Amino acid sequence: MTETTKTTEELQQEATEETVEATETEVVEEIVVDEKELKIAELEAKIAEEEARYLRLRADYDNLSRRNRLDREASEKYRAQSLLTELLPVLDNLDRALQVEVTNEEAVALFKGVEMVYQQLLAAAEKEGLELIAAEGESFDPNFHQAVMQEQDSEKETGIILRELQKGYKLKDRVLRPSMVSVNE
Repeated sequence: MTETTKTTEELQQEATEETVEATETEVVEEIVVDEKELKIAELEAKIAEEEARYLRLRADYDNLSRRNRLDREASEKYRAQSLLTELLPVLDNLDRALQVEVTNEEAVALFKGVEMVYQQLLAAAEKEGLELIAAEGESFDPNFHQAVMQEQDSEKETGIILRELQKGYKLKDRVLRPSMVSVNE
């Protein structure tokens, strides 16, 4: 019986060893599967991070492109600004010359020549987008007018421009020089 018992014990021990080996194999397989799942999760996180980084870079690039396009459009729109700003005193001087009353024939001929030059210069400037700012009789607007005096006229409302002392100009929608005006108190 001892041989049978040994055999049974041996069988039990062998069965136990096989069970332990099977359990160890399952544990090793589970560890390998867990490591693979962990690695997959890490790679998926990296992919998501890279996709988010790509989207941020793409948005930055789109914003930069849009900003550059707007800058180019503004540059093109206001390309004549510096030239027109330099020409404003010339227009003022020609306008003052046209305010002088002429009496003799020689002065009339000179006057007409100055008037033609003034009209041509003004027409060329208007082609580039120069506009005269309306002043006299208008309501005072600090965006377009600079009040340098106040006068009293009981026939007109308060805040109405009575006189224009210097013409104001704008280039398209940008004020180059506000009109210097006298406003009713």
